[in-house]
Amino acid sequence: MAKRLLFPSSLVHFVALLSLLNLFISHLSRSLVLADSHFEGFDSEDADPDTEIDSDADILYTGSLRSPPLTHSDPEPTQTTPPDPIPNPTPTPSSRSPPSFEYWDEDEFEGLPVIEQTPPETPIITENATPSDPKSKPSPSLKPKPGPRSYTVEIVCGTFLIMFLINYFTGKRENENLALAWAAKFATKDSIFERNFSLLGVGEGEDSPLLLKEGQTVFKFYASGRRCCQGLLATMELKSRHDLISKLYNLVVPCRDEINFEVYMNEEAMDHVVFALARKKAAKTMQKEVRDLQKFAAMVAAPSGRKWVSEELAVVSESKEVAGDLITEGVLEQVFGEKAFEKFGKYFISMHFSDQHPGTHKKMLLFKFALPDANKMDEMVRLVALVPYYIDLIGRYKLSSQARSKTEGTRVKAAQEAYKELQNVRQEALQKKKADRKKMMEEAEAKLDAEAIRKKEAKERARQMKKGMPKVKMTRAH
Repeated sequence: MAKRLLFPSSLVHFVALLSLLNLFISHLSRSLVLADSHFEGFDSEDADPDTEIDSDADILYTGSLRSPPLTHSDPEPTQTTPPDPIPNPTPTPSSRSPPSFEYWDEDEFEGLPVIEQTPPETPIITENATPSDPKSKPSPSLKPKPGPRSYTVEIVCGTFLIMFLINYFTGKRENENLALAWAAKFATKDSIFERNFSLLGVGEGEDSPLLLKEGQTVFKFYASGRRCCQGLLATMELKSRHDLISKLYNLVVPCRDEINFEVYMNEEAMDHVVFALARKKAAKTMQKEVRDLQKFAAMVAAPSGRKWVSEELAVVSESKEVAGDLITEGVLEQVFGEKAFEKFGKYFISMHFSDQHPGTHKKMLLFKFALPDANKMDEMVRLVALVPYYIDLIGRYKLSSQARSKTEGTRVKAAQEAYKELQNVRQEALQKKKADRKKMMEEAEAKLDAEAIRKKEAKERARQMKKGMPKVKMTRAH
């Protein structure tokens, strides 16, 4: 009986011992997990790195982890001290998150779960929401209000366009007024051209217009019906007053309004005359660039013992005889003399007479004058009067026999040189044509195949053999 009672009591003691051993092992494993700061790499995710755990709190926490009785699995710690207003930053074991394994060594530990860390979401802080207000909602970003739009470019372009249009109509009208003022002074009734020509204007009737407008800057006047000449064409080349850009350019590089007179002389009415009169600088330029002056004329010095043109002018002529006969005393007193030229010669540019003029019409008289303002046309009356004066003078002028023989020899020599030049041009054209044909044949031969080349060579040999054979003349026997 004693043995029966002893056996159950020893069994109870044995079970109690196993229970204590189990509680001790569980308490030891929990203390190892909670003491994560003792092992490298096991940092708590919820722990704040900037805050430190007080030693008193550690002692309080460890004292609260006493082994509970068998009936309780996880007793809550008793709170002996009043609660702090600020919660303890150290989390409780129930709310503690699993440790992060930053320095995990897979070869040393096995079987532990792998925890995936998600990057924390950065809160959107707006102007209206403060960090202490967790319930505030992010508001959309406010766009800056657009400022007043600048219309500087549009205003500048519009102003320029308006100025361009205004200048176009005003400049156009100004050129027309200038041309009409000239025509009213020199081409109307009892004017210079009306007294010297029977037909004025571009038409045949009395109501025909005097001027022909070919552009905003070009006006033409035609006159005919006079002895010694076929007709006269006056061309007015005015400044581009209608063009704003050209007008601004003329402020920097000034230019003048000009009028050119072209008189087409009859073949029998003009002798061998090559003569030019212009300002010194313009005369040198004409002698170098104008073809007939370059071939037949040269600069003529002032003769001794008689009046001559102003010092501002220079004479280019084929001979001194022609220059002396064409510059008469009346012309010197009216226009080209020293005193007269200072008063009336400010609008004179040049005049050029030639029977070898490069163009369709050989015998021509050319006059070039500047135009004054519309209200100052009286200042060029003496210059315009030179046109009919020299038409009559050149029509009556005859060279002396000595001067004629000299000018004829010069013209024959010039004709021979011109013929040689023409022959050289023709020869060069033929050579160029032959070279082009040869080049085309070579290109065509390069495109042929071997069989075609062989046939062509055989044909060429046969032609050469036939050409080299003696010619036999066949006669019929009677």
